[in-house]
Amino acid sequence: MTVESTAAARKPRRASKRTSAAKKPQSSEPQLVQLLTPEGERVEHPDYSIDLSAEELRALYRDMVLTRRFDAEATALQRQGELGLWASLLGQEAAQIGSGRALRDDDYVFPTYREHGVAWCRGVDPTNLLGMFRGVNHGGWDPTTNNFHLYTIVIGSQTLHATGYAMGVAKDGADSAVIAYFGDGASSQGDVAESFTFSAVYNAPVVFFCQNNQWAISEPTERQTRVPLYQRAQGYGFPGVRVDGNDVLACLAVTRSALERARRGEGPTLVEAFTYRMGAHTTSDDPTKYRADDERAAWEAKDPILRVRTYLEKEKLADEAFFTELEAESEALGKRVREVVRAMPDPEPMSLFEHGYADGNSLVDEERAQFAAYQASFADSAEEGK
Repeated sequence: MTVESTAAARKPRRASKRTSAAKKPQSSEPQLVQLLTPEGERVEHPDYSIDLSAEELRALYRDMVLTRRFDAEATALQRQGELGLWASLLGQEAAQIGSGRALRDDDYVFPTYREHGVAWCRGVDPTNLLGMFRGVNHGGWDPTTNNFHLYTIVIGSQTLHATGYAMGVAKDGADSAVIAYFGDGASSQGDVAESFTFSAVYNAPVVFFCQNNQWAISEPTERQTRVPLYQRAQGYGFPGVRVDGNDVLACLAVTRSALERARRGEGPTLVEAFTYRMGAHTTSDDPTKYRADDERAAWEAKDPILRVRTYLEKEKLADEAFFTELEAESEALGKRVREVVRAMPDPEPMSLFEHGYADGNSLVDEERAQFAAYQASFADSAEEGK
């Protein structure tokens, strides 16, 4: 046998090894909890059920519509230069409203920077969310008033904060629960793995709510994990469940069950809300660079708001007057958001250096002096130009 033929004979075996190494492990098909289909049909699930009145169903629909309207207004304001940045929740309304309405008043929420729908459920004024994105404050609400923590920009760190808080709740003997929101991208962070470990070991009353919107900025989920995200919980010793994140009824039922489990002292649960980010990661992102239009079109057919409206109309649970009034309320909300944001006063420039250190800091003092001189130079230039 020649050297060439020997090398050729080896090539298939090497390719086979590479193929084998890249092959994904066999796993059962992920089971999705769904109570309302994309076509607006009610279906049953053996483990999760929910019985809501017509009024409660209309309230969930209203929550989603107004949240989407606020989100659209914030996106427009950013495009007009009124906000520095905005992270849209378009497409994720059901996941946030469903889980948010499952909470009790004494439960505590640790959000990321996209939980505008959960903030709505906790009674946080939408305009308070915009101060940080306009650069006029670090968060315009008191977390203790609504049990809704300030937005967290650092990816994944809020899961550790939630775990520690939940451990404290357990030590205090309270029967409230804690919920931490994060995305599929954050699930790859070490902070999330650590929070899973601590919460399991200490049996912390926390629900980890992962909104899997398919894209961690430009990285698809299949490049982040070799198993469905909810199955990761098994390795830490607590249950995980995948829910249709575009089904507000299923999100409500599954989150309510997980919170009740936490309150009973049975420890953490991982909820993976399987949904889709319809828009950009933030307004600084262009999703057309990394995903196809037909993918979005397929998910638009599963729109979380449209399926509830279809159900309400089909079952005659809401009349035209309800939808007309809601449209007027939606427009009024958009108008109020625009007016409040544009009226927000700019902070005093030198306040940037306050509250960093309780006892002062020499480096901050030096930076303050340099910035003051820089600001004064504009006044000197204006005076010279007269």
